[in-house]
Amino acid sequence: MGLFSKISDRIFGRKTAPAQAPAAKTPEPVIFTGSEHDPKVSPPARNPAPAPAPAPAEPVDVEAVLTALAAEKGGKSDWRHSIVDLLKLLDLDSSLDARKELAAELGVAAGAHGSAEQNIALHKAVMRKLAENGGKVPDALKD
Repeated sequence: MGLFSKISDRIFGRKTAPAQAPAAKTPEPVIFTGSEHDPKVSPPARNPAPAPAPAPAEPVDVEAVLTALAAEKGGKSDWRHSIVDLLKLLDLDSSLDARKELAAELGVAAGAHGSAEQNIALHKAVMRKLAENGGKVPDALKD
């Protein structure tokens, strides 16, 4: 599991693997008691209509989740600007090696590893990726 997956799991509340979808029920056999050749009687549908697709989940308000988490922890955190503070807030590894892996995972190649330029680009890339994956992220955090 990559570091971005851990970030999104912590924010979206999916700390465990999603439960397996229940197996589709085998349709009950249809017993047709009328004459197949009687034009007045329609045979029952052999292939019932598929179930409607589930409604898409509401987007997760990333800013609200992180703000609440920061308030719970009671510490001062600049998670809105700092990738290191964001990772620490989520109780994830914020070391240079972890950030190098995250940069590779997200294709961030701005500045030298560990530089302010790369850390800023990495933070914005994480926020954009969260938005792409169902998060509601303010533009100010993505741009």
